[in-house]
Amino acid sequence: MEILNKLKNLDAYPKINEDFYSRTLSGGLITLVSSLVMLFLFFSEFGLYLNTVTESKLMVDTSRGETLQVNFDVTFPSLACSLLSVDSMDISGEQHYDIKHDIIKKRIDPHGNVIESRQEGIGAPKIERPLQRHGGRLDHNETYCGSCFGAEMSDDHCCNSCEEVRDAYRKKGWALTNPDLIDQCEREGFIQKIKEEEGEGCNIHGFLEVNKVAGNFHFSPGKSFHMSNINIDDLIDLPSEKHNISHKINKLSFGKDFPGVVNPLDGVEWTHKASSPGQYQYFIKVVPTIYTDKRGRKIHSNQFSVTEHFRDADGYPRPLPGVFFVYDFNPIKVTLTEDHVPLLHFLTNICAIVGGVFTVAGIVDALVYHGHRAIKKKVDLGKYT
Repeated sequence: MEILNKLKNLDAYPKINEDFYSRTLSGGLITLVSSLVMLFLFFSEFGLYLNTVTESKLMVDTSRGETLQVNFDVTFPSLACSLLSVDSMDISGEQHYDIKHDIIKKRIDPHGNVIESRQEGIGAPKIERPLQRHGGRLDHNETYCGSCFGAEMSDDHCCNSCEEVRDAYRKKGWALTNPDLIDQCEREGFIQKIKEEEGEGCNIHGFLEVNKVAGNFHFSPGKSFHMSNINIDDLIDLPSEKHNISHKINKLSFGKDFPGVVNPLDGVEWTHKASSPGQYQYFIKVVPTIYTDKRGRKIHSNQFSVTEHFRDADGYPRPLPGVFFVYDFNPIKVTLTEDHVPLLHFLTNICAIVGGVFTVAGIVDALVYHGHRAIKKKVDLGKYT
């Protein structure tokens, strides 16, 4: 009992007999208002506690020798799929022309409806028994060899498909101006395919694996080839007004998506109104990003900023018609970490809310109560006018 009595003396909250309380209407209103304020602030703080916060940090990017996946989905409403090709190159010297793997093309009509979807290029499979180079009939065991129509690199050079003829012409630096005269192209339906797709558009989507160095990839009419350090497009002798590079970027991202990522080119649309072709360029600055969610799982991805530029074909040297994405990497890496508000921080804020509102309400109640008593006292003495 002695210990309990000593503990009772430590009570910082002495109780007052209810006979000494004086309850007022103003006190009741202030209590109701302060309770509502407490509830509002409590639920606001509780909502912040349930939501996650993301902290960002900057550091030097020391990674090397990595590859990057570029995801794209671009629609060309006035360029046929048979003429559209994808090429990529970087400063390390790696070059890829007319990329077909991991890419799907969809033929679309002028109203945007999908006509056909295919993964490979135009034409039928390679002809197994093409025309003989020198004519005449061959014996059963003799090997067939298709003509390259003047573009043979050697006497035993054979072109057994339309694509091989076009490659031979590109290596010679010649344009394939009359594909309707090439037997392989005629057999594979190359010309027929181009005529069938005249006036159509194309949606092309997929992804590219590129080295993590500065470079570019582009969409162009015709097929590019490399000769004497100059990139040239085989445009199959089409009128320049048919090289309409109007386009809409449905999606473009570097790496995986993560919560909160913003790809500034998603939904961007550009319409080419001029009669002459040109080159549309997007200069992209890629920022490596590591996103860590609240479970500790990391997503290695990238963010990017972009500027745009159009080069008209009237200038010299005449630019190749197409849409070019020129990218470079920032040496600074961003780390984003997702986390909850700490429980102790939440409890501290709740105590601050309850104590603060209770104290402020007590001050307001005291001012109202004593002010009302002072005015009433003056009224009773007849000193208040």
